[in-house]
Amino acid sequence: MVEDFEVLADSIGTGLRREGMAVDVVLDGTDALSHLALTRYDIVILDRDLPGVHGDDICRRIVADRLDSRVLMLTAADTVKDRVDGLGLGADDYLPKPFAFAELVARVRALARRSAPPLPPALTYEDITLDPAGRVASRAGKRLELSPKEFAVLECLLASPGVALSAEELLERVWDEFADPFTSAVKHIVHRLRAKLGDPPIIHTVREGGYRIGDKP
Repeated sequence: MVEDFEVLADSIGTGLRREGMAVDVVLDGTDALSHLALTRYDIVILDRDLPGVHGDDICRRIVADRLDSRVLMLTAADTVKDRVDGLGLGADDYLPKPFAFAELVARVRALARRSAPPLPPALTYEDITLDPAGRVASRAGKRLELSPKEFAVLECLLASPGVALSAEELLERVWDEFADPFTSAVKHIVHRLRAKLGDPPIIHTVREGGYRIGDKP
């Protein structure tokens, strides 16, 4: 989230975290480029009129460097020409301010589904179904009562069935940049998630590799 109005940036960041997303918030363009150089982001929510480096130049850099990040411009520049110019720079979506938060969430989730490889609206594996938009997960038709972190970890694992995801990767994708890399938070969440999923066990520990849902492909 790149937005120079700190109150708005923090408010959006808090709201997206409540939707189960890991969010880093920066307040200027220079800091945004530093973060992009270090971390692979699924979505960049980008204001245009930023201090340091203009939002348009950040968008150009993302396109030029062929980063996988999808760009959602969120800006007060709301004329048709502004939108055309923003999309012409390579932005994937454009939402003018003021906006409805529910629409922002829907657009972010839509962009996430266009990641490579594209993800379906609902994720399934055997008798497990997870609906990211509806924030509902179930097993054998029974709804699972999951915390936001449990839901997000299950979503990551279901998005890559048979693939081992390291604790470090899950920490990066589910928690924000302030998470302690030496914490056992991932281990605790996986333990709780396994208990809620019940038998037969579906999440497997991979020695020195992390966690995997299902068998190897």
